[in-house]
Amino acid sequence: MTATIGQGTSRTGAGGATQHLHFELHLPHPVDKVWAAVATPGGLPGWLAAADVFEPRLGGAVTLRWLNGEADATHSGHVTAWDPSVVAEYTIDLHGRCRFHLEPAGESGTTLRFTNEFDGDDALRLDCLAGWHDHFELLVAALEGRPEDWSTWRPDRWRALRESYAEVRR
Repeated sequence: MTATIGQGTSRTGAGGATQHLHFELHLPHPVDKVWAAVATPGGLPGWLAAADVFEPRLGGAVTLRWLNGEADATHSGHVTAWDPSVVAEYTIDLHGRCRFHLEPAGESGTTLRFTNEFDGDDALRLDCLAGWHDHFELLVAALEGRPEDWSTWRPDRWRALRESYAEVRR
């Protein structure tokens, strides 16, 4: 099994304010390894953000700090669903509800279904589709032993992904 990241999909809720993004990843790594990457303070910095505060329980506090040089890139919230090795869901300001659902796939693989719900316009929807896709590429690399060196991160890949997602809507 090789890692695959399905094209992110989206829909806008009634009234046009709530965005719903969905990704499905097929990863050649066991659930416990993927869980460690998406639901522990040690795993998150390798592909997403530093977990300055992380209380692994329903209702626990979460503060994530993006490491790619963005100004004002610290966002806080709470764990809104928690089922170890199955579901980790964080609802944080700016990014809304971020849900990681893990399922075993074959003997040693994992299917990761990701959902992100937030209030925002179409431009933010495109930003987030590109951002999550970019981060999921970084997740694949981190799971393969190559965590992101944030000091060298550049937005070029994000820009290309955003343009690609914008083309789908045209």
